[in-house]
Amino acid sequence: MTTLTPLYHLAAEQKSAEVTDWAARIAWVVGLFVFIALVYWLMRQGWKWRASLQSDLPELPATPEGFADDETLLTLEGRYHASTTAGQWLDRIVAHGLGTRSRTELRLTARGLDVVRPGAADFFIPADALREARLDKALAGKVLPEGGLLIITWAHGETLIDSGFRSDRAAEHQAWVDAVNRLADAPAATELTSTTTEGTAR
Repeated sequence: MTTLTPLYHLAAEQKSAEVTDWAARIAWVVGLFVFIALVYWLMRQGWKWRASLQSDLPELPATPEGFADDETLLTLEGRYHASTTAGQWLDRIVAHGLGTRSRTELRLTARGLDVVRPGAADFFIPADALREARLDKALAGKVLPEGGLLIITWAHGETLIDSGFRSDRAAEHQAWVDAVNRLADAPAATELTSTTTEGTAR
């Protein structure tokens, strides 16, 4: 027992080293918070600058009257990821709230696509503004598994826009691609039929 006593006293006398350089530690923490705040401020300024550059983008169409009575072709619940200039997956559009990620509910009818976004601005894409739909994996810096994004291309003013959606049930994406592409081709087919009819009448 006597041989253990020195070791016991030695362990009892050991203490953690006292922190004496508090000023340096506080300065380091404050500097870190300042850096984070600066990065956040720069991001906000970049967002505002991009929005000002896109100020010529017209207001988004609202859901037309009586749309609730239209026959529903498809519905989707999931997430709205972003919108970019068509074909440029990193050129995010932020004007009119299009840069805000959110939950979304989509409803497609013969008149177009209604995009409902809780907590963000809703918008409507008329059928004659639809250009195509496809499956992709990346948009506005967001990368998902292959085919994880439903990309709908539509015309707004003079701008072609790619808007990205992800269903809670990804298996639905292909049905949406098929339906939107059929609807996008319908106006062109109608116009062609009308032109042919007029030519025959003459």
